[in-house]
Amino acid sequence: MRYLAIGDIHGCYKSLETLSAFVPFSADDMIITLGDYVDRGPDSRAVLDWIVARHQAGSLIALRGNHELMMLEARQSDQAFKVWLRSGGDATLASYARSGGGADLSDIPELHWRFLEDDIRGWFETEKHFFVHAGAYADCPLEQQPDFMLYWESFDDPPPHASGKIMVCGHTSQHLGRPRSIGHAVCIDTRAYGDGWLTCLDVQSGRYWQANEKGETRAGWLEGSSI
Repeated sequence: MRYLAIGDIHGCYKSLETLSAFVPFSADDMIITLGDYVDRGPDSRAVLDWIVARHQAGSLIALRGNHELMMLEARQSDQAFKVWLRSGGDATLASYARSGGGADLSDIPELHWRFLEDDIRGWFETEKHFFVHAGAYADCPLEQQPDFMLYWESFDDPPPHASGKIMVCGHTSQHLGRPRSIGHAVCIDTRAYGDGWLTCLDVQSGRYWQANEKGETRAGWLEGSSI
């Protein structure tokens, strides 16, 4: 079994579809998506459909990102709704619009709301790796990590985690379009929505594959990695 981590998708369904065929994903793979499925890109609805289907089939583990938190909070107040729209939620709503019209929160299917509320998780770990959206305090067990660290903290060359495991995360855009590895931690948010790339990393080998909204692909190996 390969453990394949996918960075922040941000509504870039064409990149996701292209990446799926380029790797390609197989029935024996376990895919770990690192959150931020929605906002900014053109087709958040299709991305969630893809994620939900594979999660239901048991071949995907979905983590929660800060954009999923903002989307859920948008239902709580007008102010939270406006914050979400300014953070890319306007593009998400547009992906749910019926032909020729606009959309509001009521157009988002209950299946998607339930998935965002109940099925995505804060972290996941294997024997040698752990996966989070944003980061983790080095001296804090994963089950005790605060929400700010899991979902909002920037990747700024964090120290090794006390578990001795390698952290795989997203959230902090790598503007050069390549994953950033410091050996004990690697960030694979390569700015899919901003003319960048969507990255899939085989965490056991250090091999990665990338695709973009133009349908282009490329592949490489992590640099400076102890994976």
